[in-house]
Amino acid sequence: SLHVVASCSDDFRFFLWLNLKQHLRARRPASLLDDLFVSLQKNSRPKLFPGDIVEYPRNKFFSHFAIYYGERDGVPYVAHLTCRDSDIKLLLYGRALRSEVKLDPLELLGKKYKVNNMFDEVHPARDFHNVVKQSIDDMMGREVTFDILFHNSEHQATLFRYGIKKSEQIDKIYKHIMPAWKKLFEEKKL
Repeated sequence: SLHVVASCSDDFRFFLWLNLKQHLRARRPASLLDDLFVSLQKNSRPKLFPGDIVEYPRNKFFSHFAIYYGERDGVPYVAHLTCRDSDIKLLLYGRALRSEVKLDPLELLGKKYKVNNMFDEVHPARDFHNVVKQSIDDMMGREVTFDILFHNSEHQATLFRYGIKKSEQIDKIYKHIMPAWKKLFEEKKL
């Protein structure tokens, strides 16, 4: 099954691809086999390094973000800002009081994820062992106000990795909202 193959190593997938191509060349066009190999690559688990930003797509507009923390007893963990157990949620305003940074197993947040170190070309990543890990450890157990626009999981992940709070998904939303808000301000309706 393709699920089993997708979880195999890159070397094994390449070996499988070569063998399939060799044995089926007469019956199937090579492009189909190339497409199969590309599909296997896309469905494989990314290699994670401590400090990587892990993105968990939630829907077509939003994702949840975490920082890969490393393994504990062979289980990979991520640190993330969550309001999952928050007592007070002000969903109307996109805020949750008593949110916190938690350490959870990587796949507890979702089976589909990818590495998205989105600002590596613009901002240097901070040293994980000397800076990021200490920052995560210091934040654990502290109450934080989650705010969808100003302090969401992506803001927290970029703050840990780069030392800056930035959210690309919120920036995209602002591009659509700001023209409408500007018009309402000009008409003095807002």
